[in-house]
Amino acid sequence: MKMKVTLIVAVLCLGFTNAIAQTQEECTTKLSIFHEYVKAKNYDAAYTPWMEVRKACPKFNKAIYIDGFKILNHKIENSSGAEKKAYIEDIIKFYDEEYTNFPSRSSQGEVLTDQALEKYEFRSELGLSDLDVYNAFDKAYTTDRENFVKPKAIYAYFSLMVDLYDAKQKTAQDLFNKYDDVVERVDEEVENYSEKLNKLIEKEEAGTALTSKELKYKNYYSNYLDAYAKIGGSIDGKLGERANCENLIPLYEKDFEAHKTDAVWLQRAAGKMSDKECTSDPLFFKLVNAYHNLNPSANSAYYLGILKDKENKSSEALKYYEQALSLETDSYKKAKLYSKIADKLKASHSYSKARSYYREALKLNPSNGRPHLQIAAMYAASANNCGDSTFNKRAVFWLAADEASKAGRVDATLKSHAAQSAANYRAKAPQKSDIFSEGNAGQNISIGCWIGASVTVPNL
Repeated sequence: MKMKVTLIVAVLCLGFTNAIAQTQEECTTKLSIFHEYVKAKNYDAAYTPWMEVRKACPKFNKAIYIDGFKILNHKIENSSGAEKKAYIEDIIKFYDEEYTNFPSRSSQGEVLTDQALEKYEFRSELGLSDLDVYNAFDKAYTTDRENFVKPKAIYAYFSLMVDLYDAKQKTAQDLFNKYDDVVERVDEEVENYSEKLNKLIEKEEAGTALTSKELKYKNYYSNYLDAYAKIGGSIDGKLGERANCENLIPLYEKDFEAHKTDAVWLQRAAGKMSDKECTSDPLFFKLVNAYHNLNPSANSAYYLGILKDKENKSSEALKYYEQALSLETDSYKKAKLYSKIADKLKASHSYSKARSYYREALKLNPSNGRPHLQIAAMYAASANNCGDSTFNKRAVFWLAADEASKAGRVDATLKSHAAQSAANYRAKAPQKSDIFSEGNAGQNISIGCWIGASVTVPNL
């Protein structure tokens, strides 16, 4: 009897094994077929064998998912009505299938983000409201904030919040809180890519050529920084006048008592009022002092410096700014502080001090070209005061042009703007006819006053 049972089990196992082997063989054949069709961009022909492999062998090969998204996107683009809706719903489901069967290819946050982006793009076809789509992005953000990084998703998330606020479905506090959330997320990613890019910029500036792999990474990091720079501007543009002083002050005044021991709330409120130039209102003084007393930090010291600037106490303001720098330990954030302080010094025409601070910012974050442009602008503004002859005064514009060119060299996001600025400065510098008349081609010209630099006259 035992032998009979054993024989039956063996036969069943053999049959099962043969069935698996047959299925695997069929999947191999059909995968080869649909993959060849995809390579030829014949997505319609690829659809049926791909669907068969997708259902029968979902874990068989990652090509099921790499090719699958191409096939489904083609179907979405070339269909309409109920058929298109079905394909859209299928691609949303397909993200989950990929994560289940090949979890190493993506994170939960990436899956949720991609699904939210599909819902955002096709919300009319899916019959979704702005709130439905916003909630999809919010789920991605709150579930896996670390992997909520796609620039388009971050902008869409905030854009929907603004639309919901305008439709009176979200409060002003909801709006400002979400603005702070997305701006912080963008800033974190900018810091992340800036730090990676800085290493490559420093290597180049030291005269060492980058390898082909490093050049690819440089381009990759620069492209992401460019994307974040664009959405940063778009986020501020979308917020617009909704965050003006007339709206911010009564809101923060109303909520101050309830949040006066909440360091995060105080920092965000003070930061928003600083950004929107609401610093003359007594509420800013209240916020800053409460924040500094609760949590002395680089930010709170910087805001105290702003208050002293408002009182026209520049030397006391500078002490607080220096305190802010000493308290900040993060290189990227310290570079931002140096730039902010330099901006204030530049606005008060303290050009020499401003340049020193801009240069410190560049040491810490060399891939940000903005300080170079600011230094160039100060040179140009001083041209009439820093030369002992008409020619030498105009020669200052060569210095400005060289400085502006550096911005484009280190910062791909400023390449076009830097090139335009440099060209404008060169147009104001002495031209070939002036150099010929002066007879000083190839000579060095010392530029006096606060600039204290020299420039070589171009050869004819």
